[in-house]
Amino acid sequence: MFFNKVIKASVQTGLRFQGTSTQVAARAAKASPGGFSFEFTEQQKEFQQLARKFAREEIVPAAPLYDRSGEFPFPIIKKAWELGLMNGHIPEDCGGMGLGIFDSCLITEELAYGCTGVQTAIEANSLGQMPVIIAGNDAQRKKYLGRMTEEPLMCAYCVTEPGAGSDVAGIKTRAVKMGDEYVVNGQKMWITNGGKANWYFLLARSDPDPKCPASKAFTGFILEADTPGVQIGRKEMNMGQRCSDTRGITFEDVRIPKENVLVGEGAGFKIAMGAFDKTRPPVAAGATGLAQRALDEATKYALERKTFGKFIAEHQAVAFLLAEMAMKVELARMGYQRSAWEVDQGRRNTYYASIAKAFAGDIANQVASDAVQVFGGNGFNSEYPVEKLMRDAKIYQIYEGTAQIQRLIISRELLTRFKN
Repeated sequence: MFFNKVIKASVQTGLRFQGTSTQVAARAAKASPGGFSFEFTEQQKEFQQLARKFAREEIVPAAPLYDRSGEFPFPIIKKAWELGLMNGHIPEDCGGMGLGIFDSCLITEELAYGCTGVQTAIEANSLGQMPVIIAGNDAQRKKYLGRMTEEPLMCAYCVTEPGAGSDVAGIKTRAVKMGDEYVVNGQKMWITNGGKANWYFLLARSDPDPKCPASKAFTGFILEADTPGVQIGRKEMNMGQRCSDTRGITFEDVRIPKENVLVGEGAGFKIAMGAFDKTRPPVAAGATGLAQRALDEATKYALERKTFGKFIAEHQAVAFLLAEMAMKVELARMGYQRSAWEVDQGRRNTYYASIAKAFAGDIANQVASDAVQVFGGNGFNSEYPVEKLMRDAKIYQIYEGTAQIQRLIISRELLTRFKN
């Protein structure tokens, strides 16, 4: 059983889960404790410790090589899967552990500390799976989520297009119903895990009327990656997170059976957007993990490097810079934890999720840049770790909704609350 694999793997890494696999699943499925408390459950502490150990022992040493080569880090991903450090949110009835978003975020932050390229490849699975988790019927969930617990497979969220990123309503990919199938034509771009996915969540326009509102114009599909007509583009070599597999995908007369439609025709936009409330907190957690790594690297260096006869950490200019970095990291962590806690309580968390994502994305960039400053000339050199952190950080202000889109969402939510 999957739970037994996780328990066995955790013991091999020096950690031990308490209780039977059923008890572990039951505890893991629970959200963080109610009330005002910053204390983690024992289960959360165990997952956090397991992820921390894995990141520092497996990811950190390998990250520079993967950054240089751009190779997909499948050996690391396979180990993470074996330890139960990915796909943890898949429901128990589909063979998963049913972790809450809060628990998943704790794992995500630790993995991102090691390398956000690796973490993004893992987190893209969550984004691809989330529409199926929140909107799939029993057959769809067991078929497509179940296989993810049986072997280390990847999936992808196939929405962004060359001319439609933040403007999701501008999607041009078309789905035309023909009998019991939909025929899809179009192109997607910047699809994480695009060349490694076993299946995609695909959003396409099913109503050709340009005046049809977005809430009714699009349909969400589950698409097998090996379906005839799916053409996978070249791997993009990006500024940062280089080992993450990002590609364009073209669809030419791709036929999708009607049983692979999520909910029904016209429901796709709401499903695609609804997934973000659950996936933006982990993105914020990933940004926080990167920021924590930058702070740790800068602090360590400041306690080793000497100028004018003393460690640079003893210079007030550097000490204050480290203090500012620490303040930002702690507040970003509280932000993503609040947004994750809200959704685990069954409440709509759009406001908090966008705040967490926007703030954590911004501070990841600020803290990584400050870390380079602490390192001075060495920080500008690829032999030191902070230049990679600075490159990796930028995408957090872009993917899963740009920093500007988050502010648009926050302002709308704020004004709606004020008016009510």
